[in-house]
Amino acid sequence: MDSIAVVVNGSSMWPTLKDGESITVHSYNGQPLNVDDILVFYDPRDGKRTCIKRLKRIESDGYFVEGDNPDPTASTDSHNYGLIHPRLIIGFKR
Repeated sequence: MDSIAVVVNGSSMWPTLKDGESITVHSYNGQPLNVDDILVFYDPRDGKRTCIKRLKRIESDGYFVEGDNPDPTASTDSHNYGLIHPRLIIGFKR
């Protein structure tokens, strides 16, 4: 399985991941994902920016993701932009 290095930008995944930290994720090629996986995906609002969030629910139409930061204002996630379509996923970390 190929891997990708990604640098965390922001505090939405704190305390699990810190701003500036580098993580390695597995390339996503359609393999099954699990609740609690960390996903790296293209922002569904523009399809360009990269986001890192935790997979909270798997639904028939896509994936519901949230940041780990307990401050609800610290993360823009599925509460704001809805479900993530699988075609937007770049990689994942278990």
